[in-house]
Amino acid sequence: MVILFDQFNLPEDIYDIIFSTEQQDIVARMLINTMKLNGGVMSKTEMSLFATKLHEGNMIVTVPGPGPMKKEIKLSYNKRQFYDRILTPMKSMGLIDYDLYAKNYRISDKFNKLMIKIGLMWLRQIR
Repeated sequence: MVILFDQFNLPEDIYDIIFSTEQQDIVARMLINTMKLNGGVMSKTEMSLFATKLHEGNMIVTVPGPGPMKKEIKLSYNKRQFYDRILTPMKSMGLIDYDLYAKNYRISDKFNKLMIKIGLMWLRQIR
C-alpha cells in the first residue's frame, strides 16, 4: 500500500492519511475500536463475524454532522473488499498482527517502529 501525504496539509487523523476513501476510514476506525473493546485482540472467528456484519449491512455507525448534530447510519461494506482493502493492508503495514498459532488478530505498534526505520533510512541516504 502506498501512503501519499502533503507535509503542509497533514491531516490530524492517522486514518485520513492511510486510507483513500471516507468509507475505508470509517470501517478501519470501527475495526480498531472493536478490537480495543476486546482488549486489543480478535479471534479469526470474531473477525469473520465482524466482516459478515459489515457485508450484511448490520453495522450502525454514528457520523458527526454539522455542529453538535450526529446521525446514525447503517454501514454496508463488501466482505471481500474488507479483507482486501482494510485488513490485509493494515497487516502489511504493521498496524495489526496475526498470530498463526493462536489464530487471532492483535493491534500492533510495528507501524511506529517501521516509520522510525524509514526515517533513519532517509537520514542515511542524505549523508
